[in-house]
Amino acid sequence: MSFKEMIAADNSRVFCNTDEFAELRTVHYDGEEYENVPVVMTKLKEKDRTVASKDHAQGIYLVTAIVHFPVESLDGHIPEKGLKVYISDDDGFDRCYYVAQSGCEGKMVRLELEAYDE
Repeated sequence: MSFKEMIAADNSRVFCNTDEFAELRTVHYDGEEYENVPVVMTKLKEKDRTVASKDHAQGIYLVTAIVHFPVESLDGHIPEKGLKVYISDDDGFDRCYYVAQSGCEGKMVRLELEAYDE
């Protein structure tokens, strides 16, 4: 077994294991719905957003998150930078994110997501 094959096996057995790290979520992307996607979402954090000089909206924060899931979960599609992706939360509601960075390595998709929240 090659090193890449060992990493792929570890990703599916450990990292994407719903008894260990992953949670099953519904993902909407490009007009398609993908159910039971094993998603690992890390470090949801809020920070003050950059405010334009004519923008007077207060109390709105930029929420960022890193998401990992197997590339085959979205039928091989990798969400593109700048597009929207909807991921269900713990309560079953879909939350809209914008893809800030996108990549795939070792058959795992890695997305950096951004969303605005109050």
